[in-house]
Amino acid sequence: MTSSSSNHAVRSYLSVDYAGAESSALLMDLHVPADAPGEVPVVIWLHGGGWFTGDRTLAPDLAACAARTKMAFASIDYRLSGEAKFPAPLDDVITAIRHLRARGAQWGIDGARIGVWGASAGAHLAALAALKASAPAPEAPSDAQVACVVACYPPVDLEMIIAQRPAGRSWEQTPEGRLLGVDPETGPGQLVAQQASPLGHVSAQAPAFLICHGTADELVPPVHSQMLFERLEAESVPAELYLLQDYRHGFINPPGRLDVQLAAVMDDGRLEAEVRAPALARNTRQPGTRDTTFGFAEIENFLSAHLQAANPHRQTPRGHSES
Repeated sequence: MTSSSSNHAVRSYLSVDYAGAESSALLMDLHVPADAPGEVPVVIWLHGGGWFTGDRTLAPDLAACAARTKMAFASIDYRLSGEAKFPAPLDDVITAIRHLRARGAQWGIDGARIGVWGASAGAHLAALAALKASAPAPEAPSDAQVACVVACYPPVDLEMIIAQRPAGRSWEQTPEGRLLGVDPETGPGQLVAQQASPLGHVSAQAPAFLICHGTADELVPPVHSQMLFERLEAESVPAELYLLQDYRHGFINPPGRLDVQLAAVMDDGRLEAEVRAPALARNTRQPGTRDTTFGFAEIENFLSAHLQAANPHRQTPRGHSES
């Protein structure tokens, strides 16, 4: 079922089935600026929750983002690990990208200009989908390429994060293990973990990345974002990294909603409340590290820079030129 609403600045289409699955619907909420002069880019939001909880409503105020940036924002549900194991949620993200590329015009969306933005488990899926689609491999889903990625505190090496689990906890008791459904310390499990880890899929064809992470994150250590940035840098991919000083996990989340029930190690709502956070920044196109501040403005500016001014011909998937 689809419903729509409008606050004059944004048209919202709620509970849109983007997959048409026979067993259960995969839904998205779509927010489109109402006063755009033509078709607009779209950013797909992917929620956190350790791949086992959360839904498309665990998101920043995407209607407000659409009004400010004059871009559309789509928040999607994907299958959680209690329902289906990897690669099911990745397949759902790719399906959503393809759906908006093929059918976005009905909502005033330019399907040639798509970005992805996620937090935690959603950042993992955003990065993985973008990197796999851009990989120079025959099996790459090139019709699901995106122009840019915003990854907030992403786990990028699942084998490593499972190996570093607390003493006494089995691999099945970790969110990553529940996603994989197989022990990564076995041969077959290691292969699945490698396929599910964004770090191993970086290539020179990857889209631009903005990565942000809290230095006090106990759930996903900031080294994950640092490793991803350095791998992108090694491939000469445009990328920005912001390390927010003394911020913990979940700072992109709205207040009052938790990725997981671990309030003592979460910072839900903090960035929204504080607006600007002290941060260390790195950029693949500039040497060194600089002191700065970070907020939602950096995310919106990055998305606008890579989508609003983008060349649709350049972003059309390989073999699908629109010229």
